[in-house]
Amino acid sequence: MPDISRVSRRVFGGLVGGGALTAVAGPAAVASSAAARDAAERPFRARSGYRPGRRPNFLFILGDDMGWADLSCYGAPHIRTPHLDRLARQGVRFTDAYSGSATCSPTRFSLYTGRYPGRTKGGLAEPIGSRTQGLDPHHPTVASLLKQAGYATALIGKWHCGWLPDYSPTKSGWDEFFGNFGGALEYFSKLGQLGDYDLYEGDATYTDLRYYTTVLTERAVDYVGRRHDRPWLLNLNFTTPHWPWLTEDDEETAAGIAAKIRAGNVLGALQHTDGGSVEKYREMVEDLDASIGEVLAALRRSGQEENTVVVFASDNGGERFSYQWPLSGGKSELLEGGIRVPTVLRWPAAVDGHQVSREPVYSPDWTATLLELGGARPDPKYPLDGHSLAGYLLRGADVPQRDLFWRVRGNRALRRGGWKYYQDAQGKDHLYDLAADAREQADLAADRPALLAELKSAWERIDGELLPYSAA
Repeated sequence: MPDISRVSRRVFGGLVGGGALTAVAGPAAVASSAAARDAAERPFRARSGYRPGRRPNFLFILGDDMGWADLSCYGAPHIRTPHLDRLARQGVRFTDAYSGSATCSPTRFSLYTGRYPGRTKGGLAEPIGSRTQGLDPHHPTVASLLKQAGYATALIGKWHCGWLPDYSPTKSGWDEFFGNFGGALEYFSKLGQLGDYDLYEGDATYTDLRYYTTVLTERAVDYVGRRHDRPWLLNLNFTTPHWPWLTEDDEETAAGIAAKIRAGNVLGALQHTDGGSVEKYREMVEDLDASIGEVLAALRRSGQEENTVVVFASDNGGERFSYQWPLSGGKSELLEGGIRVPTVLRWPAAVDGHQVSREPVYSPDWTATLLELGGARPDPKYPLDGHSLAGYLLRGADVPQRDLFWRVRGNRALRRGGWKYYQDAQGKDHLYDLAADAREQADLAADRPALLAELKSAWERIDGELLPYSAA
């Protein structure tokens, strides 16, 4: 056993909770752990007799490119995430929660605006990759609407909805911003997807060459620990575990990637196709879990834990080293693995723990939910596509019956109840019964042609309301 005093918390987490433990425990122990989790959870029920009190704070945490089963509470056999598992035990774990799209920036558009990405020009980019694209500062956001209702607002971490000088969180309703504008960056040098330095405080560059997840964690700990004189919204958007595949112990590898970026091979270097591994990915996820644990501990110390709504989710499905069983597909496509994401909610003042919800929900619903819980009204000129879950969470109302809609270049999908319509990149239509076949292997299109036609028509009606993709 190594000298614990000389190893980082990331390495220590790997020694205690990672692959070595799985190797010792074996598959039977992993299956037993999943069975124990399922037995401990009960189907969601709203707390009886809830009476609204002070408006809650909102801490909305996004992981980046994390697969549906990358948390141990979702079945990962080799990744240990004790802090997020505890968060799930203290609240509600959603099994059928979805991102608003299959890539980074469109999902962020859907979460920030509560609307389909295709309703705005910037949302058509999948993802945003140039300075000409972004979220129109005049478009209302969850931050601007809550700010109007008296909330303090902050965004820490990855924005990915446009670059300066035209686009910024501080132009779209967030009082404070500390983080990166682009979709990816090298974790130490902070060189981003446009090849330049990408760490900012407000609209000014901020120099800190330490490991990025650590830097963001410190900022978030400071924010939640402050003395606040009004309720607050904090969007905490980590880049972990997005490529490049680096932990705080990989400065030498990071320096090589930074050199390639400076030499002009920006995306090739950041995508890190010559690096990474299942083990390295495990380390990154466990580091993210440890970082979130630090933020939650600061929230507890501040005395605000009881009346703070904490939501954790991923911006889309996983990539190369992600664990997504039993789902098919991954990031950039509309099979379940590209859009179904781990999602946990905790609110001790209003929602009981040890619960699981199998209701289909997705990113725009959280926008509507936070606005209702915060006493803010949507702008009638920009009607929401998401539906508030407040009635479901607080009063036991049914989740609103509606279709969940997605489109990306080359894919289309719509979920109604347990049925899913999916069109692949070759233009072939498929129909899946997700309740019986979450892996989307049993295509029922030929057996249920009327239902397929109905769902396809519903998709096309919604698509007809959206901006078209450019021909390019």
